[in-house]
Amino acid sequence: MRYLFRRYSDNTCTYKELEELFHYIRESTHDETMRSCINRLYNDLNEDGSPATHVDEKGRLFLNEPIVLPATNIKEPPVKHHWKNWLSIAAMVILMATTILFIRKNSPGSQQGALSSLTKKSTNRSEYKFILLEDSTSVWLNAASSLSFPDHFGQDKREVYLTGEAYFDVKHADKIPFIIHTGKVATTVLGTAFNIKAYPGEKNITISVSRGSVRVNRPDSWIATLTRGQQVKVHEEEVEPALERTVPLSEIAAWQQGIIVYDDETLSSIIADLQRVYNVNITLADKALEDLRISTSFKKDIGVEQALQVLCKLTDTELKSVYGNYVIK
Repeated sequence: MRYLFRRYSDNTCTYKELEELFHYIRESTHDETMRSCINRLYNDLNEDGSPATHVDEKGRLFLNEPIVLPATNIKEPPVKHHWKNWLSIAAMVILMATTILFIRKNSPGSQQGALSSLTKKSTNRSEYKFILLEDSTSVWLNAASSLSFPDHFGQDKREVYLTGEAYFDVKHADKIPFIIHTGKVATTVLGTAFNIKAYPGEKNITISVSRGSVRVNRPDSWIATLTRGQQVKVHEEEVEPALERTVPLSEIAAWQQGIIVYDDETLSSIIADLQRVYNVNITLADKALEDLRISTSFKKDIGVEQALQVLCKLTDTELKSVYGNYVIK
């Protein structure tokens, strides 16, 4: 527990460590011994100079710098004892907030309208982010993407809104479907892992399943039901029929492992993707090459210039650098 709290306060927790930590906190809501243990641990960590914590009105845990209280005429106790008492109170507040959220989550009729309050998390170019939703669903957000979600899901469904690309590992919940909205296309699951790519300006929305099954549909029509190792490409405006195929599991969300994979993608789509991945500007001088289809893969850490050199070899073109911008001609 000491190790997990220290890792959390340093913002270095792995996904599994984060799950384990909050498992202990959830267990403490009905275990007096565990509550006492966590309370003592917070006090002990104070001796090591760990940062303070607080819980906001929605029960979310935050770390912050030590609070400087305004001067008063009342004599303050020694700083060491003051912080020890404060951290003890903070620990109990955390446990109380967790208990309240647990009760609210499991009380009939307590959750009203999943979309009443949305939180938005975004990434810039060349940035990635991990998000843990309140139902324990894990989301890895790719570069230049955003995810909007409610603070609390409803009792009948869990809805989020994605722009860009993300990999979802959805917590299974019988009779409470998880729905990802991407433009006019909705992807519905109960509990599974899959990748969605739906960047603005791209013609297709691509859904790839690595575990379980998903249902893809428009507001008025069914598109496909996918299982492990299957992928569908759906045209945003329904101009073309959906394209279903089987893909290697290693290619699904390969970007999480730092591998960039393109399978029968247009050159214009690849260039747009590389601009997001490396945060650079790339121009294709010959517009006739935009729809040229390419299949290739490479590690992200080879850098943008080597990545573009790979494309130039495949398209028989040359790479130029003009005032910091890359031009393929």
